Amino acid sequence: MVKNIVIIGGSHAGVSTAQRLLKSAPSSTNFRITLISPNSHMYWNLASPRGLIPGNYAKDELFLEIESGFRKYSSSRFEFVQGTAVGLDEASQTVTVRGAEKEKSVAYDWLVLASGSRTLDDSPFKNIGTTEETRSALKDLQARVKAAKSITVAGAGVTGVEVAGELGSAFGKEKKITLLAPGPRILEDMLEVNSNIATKELHRLGVEVQLKSRVSKSTVGSNGQYEILLSSGTTVTTDLYIPTFGLTPNSAYLPAKFLTSQGFVKVDEFFQVTGTKNIWAIGDVSDLEQSQWIKTQYQSDHLSKNLIKILQNQAPQAYKKATTPMMGLSVGKDLGTGHYGNWRIPTFMARYLRKTLFLERLSEIVTGTAF
Repeated sequence: MVKNIVIIGGSHAGVSTAQRLLKSAPSSTNFRITLISPNSHMYWNLASPRGLIPGNYAKDELFLEIESGFRKYSSSRFEFVQGTAVGLDEASQTVTVRGAEKEKSVAYDWLVLASGSRTLDDSPFKNIGTTEETRSALKDLQARVKAAKSITVAGAGVTGVEVAGELGSAFGKEKKITLLAPGPRILEDMLEVNSNIATKELHRLGVEVQLKSRVSKSTVGSNGQYEILLSSGTTVTTDLYIPTFGLTPNSAYLPAKFLTSQGFVKVDEFFQVTGTKNIWAIGDVSDLEQSQWIKTQYQSDHLSKNLIKILQNQAPQAYKKATTPMMGLSVGKDLGTGHYGNWRIPTFMARYLRKTLFLERLSEIVTGTAF
């Protein structure tokens, strides 16, 4: 009997898992995959900080059609359904999907939740909804970056520092670029030496770094400028405000019993959703690990192997979370930094590893050649 495996999410976790299953499962395993996604194209959001600079990716390289990567599979093995998951009925084992014109029900035997997350303000550092909506938001942000004489970036984690670095590389000599860090240093989740290296490079690029500057709220005045109120009571006025902090899981379609108070899906060490037998969750939407691309790939690899084991009537293996923290980032186009545990990755190595922001992986993942 054919096992219907439905995967919700057309980004890193969902596309990778679908390709891994289709490429790795023995021919004796009998299953069919349905991939549900509101976006028709996979978006390489890892390069979005560089993508907000007009002209850096003039040929739309950050988007690649999902269906094109699966055309080698017959309709009996794979189906792509473009639409947004808006409901889940565990009793009938169906997902309600809202398309452009109507809603439909998609039946599943097994369900993989890989619907990811979005930014709090729906900025294009993550998928916003449809590919058209994300493209439009990215082009709009590019236009506003080009027009602004002053740009303030809030949030000094990896995304914020990368955004500030790209802005400094492109416009540090002609625009006022400011990075607001809520704490006593930037990159507080990384080693202090990484913070120092990145701070020095930002200064070299013409970026003003303001520490202990936590944003309380922002408003747009009648002149179109942003008024940013800091927790200190200070107000910052700027032509363009780019917040880079906070993620919201895309889990509104799920029953509340599956979710934490923050909206993340509760899973066990097998990625199985708490209280279910045939539903799994990986990536940003899951509560298992911190949102990070490399961790999503580890999870996708482990889950696909486990599902193949179950198809072959073998016991799945528990996932072991990485205990050694690691992180890397680019600070503009000329410098990178990172760490693995307490070992600092040499800047030349970090720069080499991240010089393309892994954009070449987009085609490899969508077509499955990476697996």
